Amino acid sequence: MPDSSSKKPMTWDDYEYGRTPRHGSEDSLASHVQFDAATSPPVTSRFTNANRDGPNGPEQGDLHDLTHRRSSLSMRINSIAQVGGVNSLENFARSWSRAAGFPEIPTRRPSFILATGDEEIGRKSEEPTSPAEHRSLLRQQLEQEGPSTDVFEDDSPPHLEDEDTSRVGGLSKTTSASSNEVLERAPYLASPFASSYGGIYGSLSSHVNDSSMRHAGELYRRQQAQGQQAPDKETEPLLVKVVEQKDGHRVQYVVGQSTLPQTVFNSVNVLIGVGLLSLPLGLKYSGWLIGMLFLFFAAVTTRYTAGILAKCLDKDTSMIGFADIAWTAFGARGSLATGFLFTIELLAACVALVVLFADSLDALIPGWGVVSWKILGGIVLIPLSFVPLRYLSFTSVLGIICCLGIVALIFVDGILKPHFPGSLRDPAPMAGLLPQRWSTIPLSFGLLMSPWGGHSVFPNIYRDMRHPKKYPRAVNYTYVFTYLLDVLIAIAGFAMFGQQVRDEVTSNILLTEGYPPAISVCIVVFIAIIPITKIPLNVAPINTTVERIFGLDPRQVPRSSSLLGMPGYTRGVLKCIIRVFNIVVITLLAILVPSFDIIMGLLGSAMAFSICIILPLTFHLKIYSDSIGIKEKALNWFLIVVSSIMGIIGTAWVFLPKHVRERWDGVA
Repeated sequence: MPDSSSKKPMTWDDYEYGRTPRHGSEDSLASHVQFDAATSPPVTSRFTNANRDGPNGPEQGDLHDLTHRRSSLSMRINSIAQVGGVNSLENFARSWSRAAGFPEIPTRRPSFILATGDEEIGRKSEEPTSPAEHRSLLRQQLEQEGPSTDVFEDDSPPHLEDEDTSRVGGLSKTTSASSNEVLERAPYLASPFASSYGGIYGSLSSHVNDSSMRHAGELYRRQQAQGQQAPDKETEPLLVKVVEQKDGHRVQYVVGQSTLPQTVFNSVNVLIGVGLLSLPLGLKYSGWLIGMLFLFFAAVTTRYTAGILAKCLDKDTSMIGFADIAWTAFGARGSLATGFLFTIELLAACVALVVLFADSLDALIPGWGVVSWKILGGIVLIPLSFVPLRYLSFTSVLGIICCLGIVALIFVDGILKPHFPGSLRDPAPMAGLLPQRWSTIPLSFGLLMSPWGGHSVFPNIYRDMRHPKKYPRAVNYTYVFTYLLDVLIAIAGFAMFGQQVRDEVTSNILLTEGYPPAISVCIVVFIAIIPITKIPLNVAPINTTVERIFGLDPRQVPRSSSLLGMPGYTRGVLKCIIRVFNIVVITLLAILVPSFDIIMGLLGSAMAFSICIILPLTFHLKIYSDSIGIKEKALNWFLIVVSSIMGIIGTAWVFLPKHVRERWDGVA
C-alpha cells in the first residue's frame, strides 16, 4: 500500500493544512497545526517531550483539542466581525483600508482584480481606451518599425502601460540599426536586458541560435508584463468587470464595494483634519460677518464640485481617480500638473503636522525649544515610514478619533473655565462684525478654505460605492456634519480667546491658566498621535513616486540600465535612503517655515482652491463642453474666476512680510 505522505495534495484543504499525518511523526504533526504556529510554542518540541516523558507529558489528543479550541475562538471572533452583513466591522475596515490608499500621485496607478471569476490581475492604463485599442499598442509599434520576416503575434496581455511600451519601442529603434538580426526580427528583445548582455558580454547570437534568443526574449517580455500587472500588496485591489454591450463593444467598469454608511464614514475621515484648529484664527482675520459668509461659500462650492467630479467619471467607466479625469480632459499635461499639485499638497500637510506636533509639546513642556521637538518628531517618523500601508490604514483611524477628541476637549475646557480668557461662559468681547485690520482678510481665505481639501480622493470614493446613485446623499451627509463641526470649533475658539487667538487654538489652551492639567495632557497626547498616524500615510504616495522615478518599482522596467541586474539588497537600501530622505526634507521644511497659519494658508489658497474648485470646474467645462447649458457654464466660469482671484491673492499674502501688511493698515 503506498505511503499516504507521498500523495500530492488534491484539494485546497490538503494544500493549506498539509497532508494527512502519519501517526507518531513529528513532521506530520507540525504540518497539521502549522496554521497556529505563530501564536503557540513549537508543537514539535512538545510532542518530543511527550514521547520522552511518557504519561507525564501531554497526549497527542490534548494537542488536537488545543488547536481545535483555538480554531473555534478565531471563528467566534470572525463571526463577531461579520455581524451586520455588508455593514459589518470587517467590511468597514476593508472599506477604510481601500480609502486610505486612495490619495496618490498620478504616476502610481491602483491595481484591480477582474470580478469575472478569473484570477487575472491587471493594472489600469494611463489613458482610458478600449481593451482592443490597448491590446494593439505593441502591435502598432511593431508596424511602425516596418515589416519583418519573422515576427511573433502580439499575444501580450492588455495591461502594458503606454510609457513602458513607448520606451521599449524607442529602444528597438536604437538597436535595430545594428548588425543583430534577431533584434530586428523581434523588436521587444531590444530591451535593457538584451542591450546589457550585448554590450558587456558580446552578442548572444554568436553563442546561441535564433530560436533560443526569441524564446528568451519571449520569457523576458512575459516577465515584464506580469511585473506590471502585479497587484500592489500595500492596498486592497479594486474589482473590475468587463461587460459586452449589445453593439459588441466591451466596457470595463469598477465594481463598488462600499455601502452608504461606509462612504459617509470614509468621506468624513477625509475632510476632518488639523485644519479646523486654525479656523478661529481665520475668523479673527476676517471678522464674524465675512468669515461666516466665506465658510458657508466654501462648503457649498466644494459640495457642488464634489458632485461635478462624479459627473465627469460617468463620462467614461474606465476612469477611476482624479488623475484619470485630468488625463481625459487635458491629456498628459493635465495629469502632470495634477501630480505636481498633489505632491505639494501632501508635503505641506506633512509639514503642518510636524509644526503642530512641536508647538504643542513645547507649550506643555517648555525648555527644549520648538526646533528640538521638530527634530525629535522627524526621528520618530523615520521608522514609521517603513510600516506597510495596510497597517497604517487602520492606525490612521486613531488620528480621526484624536481630532474629534480635541474638539470635544476644547468645548469641555470652555465650559469648565468660568472667566475670560478661554471661557464659553464668559466669552471674549465682540470686536464687531468686520475685521480690525482689512489687510488680514486675504489670509483668512486660505485658513477658512483649508478644511475642505478632500477632492483628490472623492472620485475614488465614488467609484468604490456599491450603489453610485446614493453618492449625492453620502456627500450631503458628509458636508452637513463637517460644516457644523467646523462652524462650532470656529465660533467656540474665537469666542473663548477673541483677538488673542493663536495659530492653533490648542496653543491658547495649553498656555492659558485655569484649565484642568489632565485635559491639557490629553490634548497634547492627541496632537502627538495625529502626526504619527497621518504623516506616514501622506508620505507613502511620495515614496512610491520617487521610487518609480528612479526605477526601483518592481512593477516596471527601470529607465536606467545601471539598475538592471541590481541585487534585491541594494534596491532595498536605496528605497530606505529615499524614505529617510523624504522625512528629513519634511523636517527641514518644518524648521524653515515655523508658522502653522502660513502653512495652512498656503494649503487653502494655493491647493484647496485649485484642487477643490478650479480644476473640477475646468474638467467639467472641457469634458461636457457640448452638453451643458448656458446658465451652468456661466456659473462654472463665475466660480472659476472668483476662486482664482481669491486663491492668487491669498497665496501672495502668505508670502507677504507682516510689517508690509501692518504698514498698509497704518500700524507703525
